[in-house]
Amino acid sequence: MADNAQETVVGRITSVFGVKGWVKVYSYTDPMEGILDYPHWHISQGGKKVDLEVVEGKRHGPGIVVRLKGVNDRDQARSYCGLDVMVPIESLPELPEGEYYWHQLEGLAVTTPEGDILGVVKHLMETGSNDVIVVRPTPKSIDNRERLIPYLPDQVIQSVDLAAGTIVADWDPEF
Repeated sequence: MADNAQETVVGRITSVFGVKGWVKVYSYTDPMEGILDYPHWHISQGGKKVDLEVVEGKRHGPGIVVRLKGVNDRDQARSYCGLDVMVPIESLPELPEGEYYWHQLEGLAVTTPEGDILGVVKHLMETGSNDVIVVRPTPKSIDNRERLIPYLPDQVIQSVDLAAGTIVADWDPEF
């Protein structure tokens, strides 16, 4: 996850690509090429923050391939595989009213319209048809169940209040 909520994860370096130090990257941005809009990346390697600079990148098949400054061979590139790519939150573009970045939703309390506390958003998942919030119980929750709730604004998700730290979801607590 991101460091002290001042950074957010935008992708993951998955494997090496070729012999000249390029890496394959799984992008969490939409569109996936959006990760290339951030030329300065941070990773955490062995507990240390490492700065990386993207020299060039492009779409390749179903993913993205990137050449990083100072990374010139396969062995060097391999040392970054499996690590999350983070960027400063302030470098993200402002979203239109009613749209949110995933990191903004993580940690928000989820309640029903009746005020029953279902838990807090642990993380989100992309399923293809819609995103899903993973809601973990808290000591104040109505029970100890983890819930997967479709993130469908104006259908299931009735409101998001970042200032209050809450999401109201029209969701049957028994489901």
